[in-house]
Amino acid sequence: MKNLYSFKSKLFSLIAMGLLVTNFASAQQEAMYSQYMFNTMAINPAYAGSRDVLSLTAVGRHQWVGVNGAPTSYSFTADMPISNEKMGIGLALNSDNVGLLNVVGASFNYAYKIRVGQKTTLSLGVAPKINFVSWDLSKVNNINEIDPVFTQANSLSKTSPNVGAGLFINNDKSYLGFSIPQIIETDLNSFSVGTNAVESKVRRHFYTMMGFVLGNGNVKVKPSMMLRYTSGAPLGIDGNVNVWFMDKVALGISGRKSQAAASGVDFMDAAIGMIELQLTPQLRFGYAYDINLNRLNDTNKTGTNRFVGTPTHEGLLRYEFGYGKNKIITPRYF
Repeated sequence: MKNLYSFKSKLFSLIAMGLLVTNFASAQQEAMYSQYMFNTMAINPAYAGSRDVLSLTAVGRHQWVGVNGAPTSYSFTADMPISNEKMGIGLALNSDNVGLLNVVGASFNYAYKIRVGQKTTLSLGVAPKINFVSWDLSKVNNINEIDPVFTQANSLSKTSPNVGAGLFINNDKSYLGFSIPQIIETDLNSFSVGTNAVESKVRRHFYTMMGFVLGNGNVKVKPSMMLRYTSGAPLGIDGNVNVWFMDKVALGISGRKSQAAASGVDFMDAAIGMIELQLTPQLRFGYAYDINLNRLNDTNKTGTNRFVGTPTHEGLLRYEFGYGKNKIITPRYF
C-alpha cells in the first residue's frame, strides 16, 4: 500500500509538472469544466453583463474521485451590466489544485458592448488578473528512493499578474466567443535534473465557444462546442447537446478530447451526462458526471486496473437578481 501511495503521489506531482509546461512538452493549464456553456465568464471576460442582470455563479469540480492528488477546481463569478447595458463588469475567482500544485486567482472583468443587429450584440472584454501559485515538491512521498526533482529547492511559490481578453457575439438564439484567459507567458520556475534544464511557465490558451438553440415550443435542443488550443499540445474539443423541457429541465450529453498527456491517442477522453434544473426564475442548479475513458484506466502489468472508474463530479449553482426590471422571466440559454 505504501508503494501504491508513493506511485499516486508521484503520478499527480508529475501531472502537475506537465500542466505547468516544461521545455519538453506542453499541456493544458487552465481549469476545465464540463458545464462550460453555463460558466462562460470563467474563461471569457467579454461575457460580463450578457445576462442583463446581476448574476452569481459558483462551480465545484472533483475530478477522478478516489485517486490521491486528483484535480479539484472551484470558481465563483459575479457580473452585471452598467451604463444602460452598454458595458458589463464582473469578478471571477478560482482555486485549482492537482497533486501538490495549488493555484488561486482573481480577475476583474470589463466588457464593452456594441449593437450589430436588432437582437445581436458584440462584446469586447478585458480582464486584469493576479494568480498565486504554490508547489511544494518536498512533500512528495519518496519511499525507497531519492529523486532529485522532488526537493524543496525546486519548489515554487510565486504571485503572478496577468491579463485576459475575449470577444463574445450573441443573440437570443445563438452565440460565438473567442478568448485568451492569460495573455502574458510568465516564467514560473526553473531547475536542472542531471544535464537537463527544466523550465515552467504560463502558456497562452486559446478558447473558441459556440452554440445555438433549435425549437420554439416546450422542447428545445441546444448544441454547443468548445475548442481549446495551446502551443505544443493537441487540440482539445468538447461537444455537447442539451435538451430543454418547458424551460425548466435540461438533460445533456457531452464528449471530450482533452489536451492532457493522459488522453494519448484515445478517440475520446471522457463521456459526460448532465442535468440542469431551473428551480425558480432566479435559481438554477446543474450537475455533471464524467466517465473517464483515458489511459488512467489502462490495465497495468499485473493485469489489474490502477484506477477503475475514477468518476468526476461537478456541481453548479446560479442565482440572478432582477433588481426591479424583472428581466429574468425571459429564458436565458447562454
